[in-house]
Amino acid sequence: MAGRSGAKGSGQLDRLMERASRALESTRYFEAEDLAWTALQRAHAVSDFERMSRILLPLQEARRQKRQLAVDSGRRFLANTMGRPRGAIDPGCYLFQPPMIGIDARTFRQTADARQVPVLVITREPLARDGKWPIVAVNGTISVRTKVDPPWPLERVEGSITKDNVDGVSVGAPPVSWFESAAEALGDSAIARLKVGEPAAWHADDLMAFLDCHPDHEKLHQRLADACREAMNQPLPESRRHRPILDDLLSF
Repeated sequence: MAGRSGAKGSGQLDRLMERASRALESTRYFEAEDLAWTALQRAHAVSDFERMSRILLPLQEARRQKRQLAVDSGRRFLANTMGRPRGAIDPGCYLFQPPMIGIDARTFRQTADARQVPVLVITREPLARDGKWPIVAVNGTISVRTKVDPPWPLERVEGSITKDNVDGVSVGAPPVSWFESAAEALGDSAIARLKVGEPAAWHADDLMAFLDCHPDHEKLHQRLADACREAMNQPLPESRRHRPILDDLLSF
């Protein structure tokens, strides 16, 4: 099997996952996610694809439950300053828009996780010439991007930093259904970046990076699990990182 970890490392991973499973059964979703993500990263570091494939299911479930709690709250917020992230955070769906950028949204989500507050976060960029909203998720090194339709018809406002009139007053936060569809489109765009014919281990590398950017997409978890199962039956490539995935994090 490609990528086996040592006995000591395997035992540590198994103990992490036992703790994650207990947390998940007890509906401690934030704890379960943190433990499972830590285990997944450690398994990936030693190319333990078999354990990665098993870790992904409880990780996906913990994140699904968190996302559902955010959606079920029915709350929607427009974030264009860092005032709210530094203060109280309510459960719900958050749209970050200029002057806020993807890294601000990532910091906010990490803060919400630390406080065990369920949030679904989408970051938009200024209205594009084609009438769509570019949306983005980042991890500090790479970005995942796509374009989606705004939730309502919008007029272009050249003098606005967002190039439209979505300001939280005259036009507020989108409906919950828009957040869900935008999150789905963002993850789908990441999967579409995989290159057909490349080794499964390289796909696993890419999908780990995409999942770090955008954890709120079930098919990213499933596609990574598929890649791990494929990699178990393939020799490791001579070069684990076949190419750098470097993006401009500040523009579409």
